[in-house]
Formats: sequence, C-alpha cells, structure tokens
Amino acid sequence: MIQLIHVSKSYDRRVALSDLTLEIGKGEFVLLMGPSGAGKSTLLRMLIGEERPDQGQIFVQGKNVGQLRQSEVPYLRRKIGTVFQDFRLLPKKSVFENVALPLIVQRSSTADIRRKVTEALRAVGVEHKKDQSPASLSTGEQQRACIARAIVNGPVVLLADEPTGNLDPERTAEIIELFKLINARGTTVVVATHDPHVMSLVNRRVITLMQGVLMPERQGGDSVGV
Repeated sequence: MIQLIHVSKSYDRRVALSDLTLEIGKGEFVLLMGPSGAGKSTLLRMLIGEERPDQGQIFVQGKNVGQLRQSEVPYLRRKIGTVFQDFRLLPKKSVFENVALPLIVQRSSTADIRRKVTEALRAVGVEHKKDQSPASLSTGEQQRACIARAIVNGPVVLLADEPTGNLDPERTAEIIELFKLINARGTTVVVATHDPHVMSLVNRRVITLMQGVLMPERQGGDSVGV
C-alpha cells in the first residue's frame, strides 16, 4: 500500500528525513510518533505529492509519487483522505458545503454529493450540524467535520497530522475511536502525533521518528513516552 525506499529530504541543510525505508500494508492502522520537528509532517506531505524527496522513492498503491507529473497529483489525492490539526474548514461555507468540497472538485452529481456527504456526516456523528457554520461547532465537532470531509470520497488511505492536538483527553479518545471504525472498514490509517496519550489508546503498530531518523518499532499501548 505505502512503501518508502531510502527516502531523504532536507530544507536549507536541515535534515527532515534521513534514509527512511518502511512499508505500511493495506488495512493497517499505524501511529507515526515523534516530537515536533521529527519529520512526521514532511513524510505525510510527501505521501500526497505536496513535497518530493531529495533522494529515494515513495510508492502509494503502486504509484511512484515522486515521479508523478503535477497534473497527476490530484488523481492520487482522490484516493487519500487528509485530516489536519488546524481543521482548514472554510468559515463562509456550511458544514455540509465544507464536506462536499472534494466531490464538487470531481464534478460529482448533485445526488451523489447529497448521499455521500450525508453518509459521511452521519458516520462521524455531526449530521445534525450540517447547515451550521464551522464557527458554531465545538472544537471536537470541527474535527469530526474534517474527518467527514476526508472520508467522503471513500479513500483507501487516511492520513491525519496531529488530529487531536487541540482536543482534551475525552475528545481525543472519541476521535481515535472514529479512526478505528474507519480502519475497520478497510481503510489504511496513518496518524501522526507527538502525544503519548494517543499511543495508549491505540494498541497498533508504532513508527517513531527522531530528527528524521527511523527508530526501532514498537506496539501502541506501551508505557514508553516520546
């Protein structure tokens, strides 16, 4: 599903990733752990073609992401849902309209948009908020709306970059449970976080980065912090 082969990336002589080689299989739920600046966000940006490696190769569903033409990148992203810490909801559009954006870009029919958005909102528990503005939602509800937008197109991979960074422990647990449900439906889920509490909630594979270097893997639920 996802394969990185000797991937390196630097910014103005600062190493973001160093000779990274790893595989993430179809249907896995993986935590990408590490402190701020460890290279987690860089890795996720490269998986969606937003950044290109200086060295090495990145494959997502058999596609060499680093060699895609710019015109091919949007087609890659249709298969990948992304969730961000800062939400990136458009304030002048309703929750429904925000979630519908990926489908509108693809020129889906009105009927498909209505059906898929309703299903996504229902799946994350905010269908009753569909006509409201993002500003009227709680922080947890805004993150749920972001997750709905990420899954509305039925992606094969879901990437989440510090998705619980703005949430309290109770809301964090709720969001992690949502990711588990999405994963149970067959979606490969990769959650980047520096929060050991998240690891305690997910007894799954843990990939740890420290200053761009891959550390020995361990299992979620361990008591070891990052």
